[in-house]
Amino acid sequence: MLHITFHQLKIFESVARLLNFTHAAEELHLTQPAVSIQIKRLEEMVALPLFEQIGRRVHLTEAGKELFHYSRSITQQLVDMELALDELKGLERGKLSISVVSTANYFVPNLLAKFCQRYPGITISLHVSNRESVLRQLADNMMDLAIMGQPPEGLDITSESFMENPLVIISPPGHPLCNQKQIPVKRLEQEIFLVREPGSGTRNAMERFFAREKVDIHKGMEADTAEAIKQAIQAGMGLGIMSLHTIRLEIEAKRLEILDIQGFPIIRHWNVVHQKNKRLSKISSVFKQFLLNEASDLVALEYSHRNTATI
Repeated sequence: MLHITFHQLKIFESVARLLNFTHAAEELHLTQPAVSIQIKRLEEMVALPLFEQIGRRVHLTEAGKELFHYSRSITQQLVDMELALDELKGLERGKLSISVVSTANYFVPNLLAKFCQRYPGITISLHVSNRESVLRQLADNMMDLAIMGQPPEGLDITSESFMENPLVIISPPGHPLCNQKQIPVKRLEQEIFLVREPGSGTRNAMERFFAREKVDIHKGMEADTAEAIKQAIQAGMGLGIMSLHTIRLEIEAKRLEILDIQGFPIIRHWNVVHQKNKRLSKISSVFKQFLLNEASDLVALEYSHRNTATI
């Protein structure tokens, strides 16, 4: 009988999923040599190579593919066992794992804080990534719930909208368009836009809108975080399209301006997503209902309090 530890399986599963020893080490908060040593011991135990390197890329061998299949099944059974035990403890204790796109991180912590006030015994694991990473985690069943804009296509998932996500066009203060009203969309062809990375939900919505309006915008810079875009716009590098939820503080401080462009804001929605066949824990189900029933009002109330405080 193979004496494989759960720790070794967890390390193997991470490397097999990411096909990158360095990224797996970062995900597991281990050093790369520690990961390599455990994989080597695992290969010695099964007496077969699990990975092969072709050029710079790492690939699973046939033995690796077999082990990956069973390791994921074992891991899921352990997760299900933990969920069942947590449910016996009720809502006083439990774990909630959430993955959110980086834009949602501007309001999700406030919602989690209010949720934890009601259920102070729970433990929360919050993963903040770009859309591509969140989709990968969703496909690999690595979290209880995901929060994102446009739900993915091609995955067997359940997605429910819980709050509007308005996209607006922003500029630095003093831009020539700041004081104009109902600016024609075609006028934007004279401006430079700072955009999110390909695959970003905001960028996808932006490209669909301009394609529909037959407007050809000029892209001046591409960045993978909202913060980088905001800083560049404040520096006068161009305009940007962003979620209203990401710029509240900058608008209040008058470091950014919202332009009055015809067709804006683009109204999108925030969605809570999970795999359709996933067994949600009791705490996950309660948090999902919390989002659907209360998130929109709580976020609106939070911004209302901020605006009152600045008047």
